[in-house]
Amino acid sequence: MRHPNLLKREDSVLLIVDVQESFRSNINDFANLTRNITIMAEAAKILKLPVVVTEQYPQGLGNIVAEISACLGEHKLFEKSCFSCCGNEQFMSYLEGTGRKQIVVTGIETHVCINQTAHDLMQAGYQVHLVSDAISSRSQKNREIGLEKMVQSGAIPSSVETALFEMLVEANTETFKAVQRLVK
Repeated sequence: MRHPNLLKREDSVLLIVDVQESFRSNINDFANLTRNITIMAEAAKILKLPVVVTEQYPQGLGNIVAEISACLGEHKLFEKSCFSCCGNEQFMSYLEGTGRKQIVVTGIETHVCINQTAHDLMQAGYQVHLVSDAISSRSQKNREIGLEKMVQSGAIPSSVETALFEMLVEANTETFKAVQRLVK
């Protein structure tokens, strides 16, 4: 029997929060952030995870960046004006409709939208996994504070490889080989 804090692909949803064009020049290590999120998005297709993407006020902040958009398979896109994704009723209805309870969180900004979303998701009974190398803020200090606050509240810290290998479970499969190619 697996520990309940380990990700299970049949119970997981990938969430990509607000990685929009206007943030490109302001977010700490943006190129590495988007590379890691694209790995997660590509792996989600292989692992058959539902993918949810949000955009905060896209009329002013632009759409999700091209490098992520280009690698998305089937996904649901939600526009929002609240910092928390959970402020969008359609977002919450969609999550509920998946029947999945583990939310694999990526995106920006750690201390604002990610923080408020994670807390609201936990309050709603979801298990939140923070892919720390696929989450960022404008400043490193705000990133650290946001991550620490969420973890102290019960979110589970993770990384791209940790999350993917937990969902893979075993190495001797074609699925493993396909995902391994993404992280090598």
